[in-house]
Amino acid sequence: MGISLKKYRKVIDLSPYPRPEPFRTEEEKSAACGELLKFLLRERGTIAAFNATYARKRELVRAYMNQRSPLPVPQEILALQDRLFWTETLERGILSVDELTFGRYDIALWEGDITRLAADGIVNAANKTLLGCFVPGHHCIDNVIHSFAGMQLRDDCAKIMALQEQEEECGEAKLTRAYNLPSRFVLHTVGPMVGLEVTKQQRAQLRGCYLSCLNLAEEAGLDSVAFCCISTGVFNFPREEAAEIAVGAVVNWRLRHRESKLKIVFNTYLPEDTEVYRNILGLV
Repeated sequence: MGISLKKYRKVIDLSPYPRPEPFRTEEEKSAACGELLKFLLRERGTIAAFNATYARKRELVRAYMNQRSPLPVPQEILALQDRLFWTETLERGILSVDELTFGRYDIALWEGDITRLAADGIVNAANKTLLGCFVPGHHCIDNVIHSFAGMQLRDDCAKIMALQEQEEECGEAKLTRAYNLPSRFVLHTVGPMVGLEVTKQQRAQLRGCYLSCLNLAEEAGLDSVAFCCISTGVFNFPREEAAEIAVGAVVNWRLRHRESKLKIVFNTYLPEDTEVYRNILGLV
């Protein structure tokens, strides 16, 4: 078993993260991006002189961040990063959970980019290191969440893992701040990786992901939590069965916690996932 929230919150800060003043011009964004790239290049022992378009520089900033170990970052660099990333968050557009329609069991279904959702917590489908995806620019949700949140997220996860002294087990969950995402927190959970066929243990582990996140959200006093489609991407869990397990776990948890006011969002990104969830939720 991993360590408890009570124990690891002593080594990371879970207080509200201040929102910086966004940049107002493209010139300001470009200058901040350039400074971030210079820092990341110097850190890699590379000559900092670099001439490229803004789009290319921003792509490299993300790639080098993805590859970067959880090391200290000067406050002035973090300040530039936060202003740039929060500006981008505002540009992508923020959706409040209050704009969603919640049905039975206080469950909503929403198709879209989870990094735009201003829920109290969003769920990240993490790997066992809990440090995020190190593949530059990878499309997995673990990479996207870490890339948009900022370098602090990997550092928080590293502190938790150092305290835990072992890899994260499938079906458990940890809580960190969300930094430059519109949500307050990220709940990191490790789903099972499926081979040729789904096993009984893997079904139990996936169910455990949802239950662990719900219990953690309730313990931390969250008002809402948004689930991604855990394990259905590169972890290869069949989407239909994964959705059945997800909805079943959430409904059963709700029936055992009737006093809870927690609002629950199933977030999908692909239309085929949305259709699967819509059909299953129509039966409960």
